[in-house]
Amino acid sequence: MLYYLFEYLEKNYQFPGASVFQFITFRAAAAIILSLLISTIFGKKVINFLRRKQIGETVRELGLHGQSEKAGTPTMGGIIIILSTLIPVLLFAKLENIYIILLVVSTIWMGIIGFIDDYIKIFKKDKEGLQGKFKVLGQVVLGIIVGATLYFHPQVTIKEELKNPHNNQEVVVSGPVKREFKEEEKSTKTTIPFIKNNEFDYSELIAWMGGDYKKYAWILFIPIVIFIITAVSNGANLTDGIDGLASGTSAIIVLTLGIFAWISGNIIFSDYLNIIYIPRVGEITVYITAFVGALVGFLWYNTYPAQVFMGDTGSLTIGGVIAVIAIVVRKELLLPILCGIFLAEVLSVMMQVSYFKYTKKKYGEGRRIFLMSPLHHHFQKKGFHESKIVTRFWIIGILLAIVALATLKLR
Repeated sequence: MLYYLFEYLEKNYQFPGASVFQFITFRAAAAIILSLLISTIFGKKVINFLRRKQIGETVRELGLHGQSEKAGTPTMGGIIIILSTLIPVLLFAKLENIYIILLVVSTIWMGIIGFIDDYIKIFKKDKEGLQGKFKVLGQVVLGIIVGATLYFHPQVTIKEELKNPHNNQEVVVSGPVKREFKEEEKSTKTTIPFIKNNEFDYSELIAWMGGDYKKYAWILFIPIVIFIITAVSNGANLTDGIDGLASGTSAIIVLTLGIFAWISGNIIFSDYLNIIYIPRVGEITVYITAFVGALVGFLWYNTYPAQVFMGDTGSLTIGGVIAVIAIVVRKELLLPILCGIFLAEVLSVMMQVSYFKYTKKKYGEGRRIFLMSPLHHHFQKKGFHESKIVTRFWIIGILLAIVALATLKLR
């Protein structure tokens, strides 16, 4: 909203300094500062409100040191993250940008699903919360919305350098060299990490259909989007098990995706690094910085010993947003690396459950691979303090982020 106000003041009254709102970097910086202030200052008020209303965590007895002490800690703190993200975005972002709209919708949608789950756990005294099938249904619907929008919306395009100039072209000046680019075009291309010619078009998977096979690429593209959103949001949900783990890890992931988004939306840097240039996607840098600020501000109260838990209101939202950002900037195939912590947590649960069922059927007695799953609980069972586990997971997350960023040049 402030963007439009200052744009109006500049055009009509030449208001001094109003032009700085045209720069994404300025608005991104303003967004992260405001989100930090909201999450730290007003976050405390939200925590006190949750405590007064006795909206506290019911902790299962897992036989873990210090676990029982967490009973009654305010939960549903994901509200802090959501509000601290959306308020700066509404103030500083271009609200007509299709990518901003998608991210706002995704945040609210996943926030509602998580809120319902937490509400059932707390107020209905049902430890299972929202039934799994309804969670998955909500994720699938969001995947359909995101996938269909990205596939069919006319503003979701890419631009590629024109190797053999035609009449139908757009000339863009990039630094001292004059480069020629194609017109904006619809495409289902994405990026394969560590591959030299690293652009891959999903539509090629149905090339066997022949003819105008690209017209039917949505049949493949939308289910892929659904799978990614469901997988990442559930991964973030499983990672939220000890103080500061999910929020800190997610901040690292989102910040890394922010770098990719800014580069992909800048024609000079995307051309220099030879990656897909995505017009208008740079605007989501404002959203991403607001999201990072919200996560770091929430971490202020979520580090050990946590004063508040994010609940599914936060974890499902975080995972959904990370997935959508990665798909938008066409770096979804980097998620197994960048979200390696989430992946490890999910795999540990899958391996544990599968092996337990297999051994119970074969030997009549269920056996386990890990002392407990998800993976962070395994290390707790081994006697590691949760602060040490979280810090080491953060370090691994930073290393994975560096590897992900290295794919910009290492191919």
